[in-house]
Amino acid sequence: MSTRSQSSFIKSPLAPYYFILFSLLSLCAFGLVMVLSASSVKSLQDYGSVYAIFLKQLLFLGIAVCVGWLTMRSKMKYFSLIGRFAIPVGALLLILPIFIGRSTNGNRNWIPVGPFTIQPSEFAKLLLVIWCAAQLKRFEQSNQAHETMQLLGRILPGAFIFLALIMAGNDLGTALTVMGIVAAMLYIGGLSMRSFAVISLGGVLATAGAVISKPNRLHRFAAVLDPFKPSVYKFAGWQPAHSIMGLASGGLFGVGLGASQQKWANLSEAHTDFIFTVIGEELGLLGTLFVLTLYVLLLYGIFRTAMQSKDLFFKYATAGVGAWILAQVVVNVGSDIGIFPVVGVTLPFISYGGSSLIANVAAIGLVLNGIRKSPDLAQALEERGLLKSRRAVKA
Repeated sequence: MSTRSQSSFIKSPLAPYYFILFSLLSLCAFGLVMVLSASSVKSLQDYGSVYAIFLKQLLFLGIAVCVGWLTMRSKMKYFSLIGRFAIPVGALLLILPIFIGRSTNGNRNWIPVGPFTIQPSEFAKLLLVIWCAAQLKRFEQSNQAHETMQLLGRILPGAFIFLALIMAGNDLGTALTVMGIVAAMLYIGGLSMRSFAVISLGGVLATAGAVISKPNRLHRFAAVLDPFKPSVYKFAGWQPAHSIMGLASGGLFGVGLGASQQKWANLSEAHTDFIFTVIGEELGLLGTLFVLTLYVLLLYGIFRTAMQSKDLFFKYATAGVGAWILAQVVVNVGSDIGIFPVVGVTLPFISYGGSSLIANVAAIGLVLNGIRKSPDLAQALEERGLLKSRRAVKA
């Protein structure tokens, strides 16, 4: 493809659609391969088969595809309707683990359902994005536009409810992701830089308070400074230290797919929180850059779509989805390379976990839904025979 053809494609209305589809499919397929590799040891120990966890993830992906297809094909007005009830429904989802949940690594945010577990907070994130988008649309359409207190009054109460319930389950990682989503949507909604700085400072202070109040969190943050320190290494520094060693041993090309040494009991969450480390160890720097490139393409398509959208609800919802994925990638990768403490955040579309995968794919389905219904893209898709008629993409 010539340089002129590449430039023409990137500028076309089809570019975000194809970037998102390509990166989503690539990340999910690559994630299956890496879950099989990273989970093989634990799967053999717990279930007697190296394929047990992989097969579960394959099942989760099948469910995620079905849910994503539904969100992509549903009428947009249904999402606006969901936005009206998102806070009470999301609050109910977050309350359930407090009473009937199972504690994992100190976090009580899982609900056992037969042989599986559900993490309601993953679906609450999507509900929060939809609710914030609906609130921001009403705010922009009101005569109170650019009124800071009115904007904060529409968003912060619902966000505080979610954060309070998430922290009741001791899930600081999810709380940080939610804070990132809310901050991004407030900024996109027109919050002034001064007010944004004040809100951000408040978030930093609240996070610091949450860390200081729990010794185990404080130890994790202290381990960031030097995980190899003798007094830290065998405690909070163990996983970040071995994560760094795994990435360092991978070099440029890696030790080979399936040949990771760190997944042999050194990283207890090799197939979830530390799957990026396994990628770096087995596939090297080139493997990690490949993954990050896919995320760049995905986020480029999402944020470009948000910037170009004329539908206010879809614009804000798309930006919120982008902020959500970006926040999780930054926190997960930052934890694995040792610049952030380990807070238990999965790598979107790649880490093992049904709740995360289904919620993430559903969110991308919402983005693709809006793209398909934009007039410019609908016409381009019709010209290529990918849509039967313009009526098929009307909201």
